[in-house]
Amino acid sequence: MFRPFSLYVGLRYTGARARNSFISVITLISALGLMLGVAVLITVLSVMNGFDRELQTRILGMVTHLSVYGREPVNDWQQLADQIEGYPGVEAVAPFRQLEGMLTFDGNVAGALISGIEPEAERQVSIVGDMMWEGDFDALRSGSFGVVLGYGVARKLDAELGDKVTLVLPEATVSPAGVMPRFKRFTVVGIFRARAEVDSLYAYINVEDAARLARQPGTAEGVHLRLNDLFAAPQVGWELQQSLGYGYYTSDWTRTHGNLFQAIKMEKTMMTLLLSFIVAVAAFNIISSQVMLVTEKRGNIAVMRTLGASPGAIMRIFMVQGTVVGMVGTLLGTALGILLADNVSTLAQWIERTFNTHLFDAYFVNYLPSELQWSDVGIIVAIALLISFSATLYPSWRASRVHPAEALRYE
Repeated sequence: MFRPFSLYVGLRYTGARARNSFISVITLISALGLMLGVAVLITVLSVMNGFDRELQTRILGMVTHLSVYGREPVNDWQQLADQIEGYPGVEAVAPFRQLEGMLTFDGNVAGALISGIEPEAERQVSIVGDMMWEGDFDALRSGSFGVVLGYGVARKLDAELGDKVTLVLPEATVSPAGVMPRFKRFTVVGIFRARAEVDSLYAYINVEDAARLARQPGTAEGVHLRLNDLFAAPQVGWELQQSLGYGYYTSDWTRTHGNLFQAIKMEKTMMTLLLSFIVAVAAFNIISSQVMLVTEKRGNIAVMRTLGASPGAIMRIFMVQGTVVGMVGTLLGTALGILLADNVSTLAQWIERTFNTHLFDAYFVNYLPSELQWSDVGIIVAIALLISFSATLYPSWRASRVHPAEALRYE
């Protein structure tokens, strides 16, 4: 597209711009604006990718990818697990039974979703065992009636390891004293902390203990599944339900937490769109500097036209100049953005230490995560170069429309 003559003259004029200080300043501002726009885009998208990663790790690591429920209590969950484990996409299976109730301790009350689990199997489908703040997740042995509390639940109850908390089930029993709710005391054997909403919602007990409380000993409500691709959960769930028959139904994470990830995806899209305006502003600076350059170089353009340069050659010369400015700004911005994206977590920690503040303690992630994705970098660079190139078209077209006789009349 750029012939040798146009390329040579365009690059030579680009290097000679310093002769006009005002135009040189506008050109420098254009390059700096483009550089900052690209750098900010790369950094912000990397931070949002980091938050997306933390959401998937912390929340979906705690929340099951896919659950298979029995319409009747499952008497032999291991047989069901063996049937499902060989299914494509399924990595691990663990039994569960869910109860809803209130936990009380020393006059404090906290509502919680009580999950009955088998610790060894649960480690294969959830990261809760790796999120222990205190205690031992494997202490949830059958018959011991131990409980692992979420950090938020423990703080509401003001309970610590070894304390005896009382589980109040919504099921009532009739006694000589009247209708009484069901109570069961549990020993706190652990506290987990995922720094997410689940800390204030969940508590774990052994699945056998949960079955006894439900008055269905030896049974499970169903099985939790961990998939190798969590986004395939709806499809895998539908196929499993068809395969297992009417006696079972499935539920996946998109029904409970799908809106959260849709919101993150939409926010990322909107942030990209809004921050792209920074690049657009820089492109307008390129247009203004090119228009002023065309006005300044009208005499030179007329001389080249007189010597035989075609309008197309003149247009290509000024396109080369604008494209060089765009390339320089984009490449510098890319380098700066990659540097910031790789070090933004360290920078945030330095700011916290320097100013003795805690910027992220109120959020589910107590630091500023970042994950640089080269696909994002490629898209940003391509968009910036396209906008920069498009910004050169109008000034270059104006340069090609300069008439030699009219331009030389005032020289």
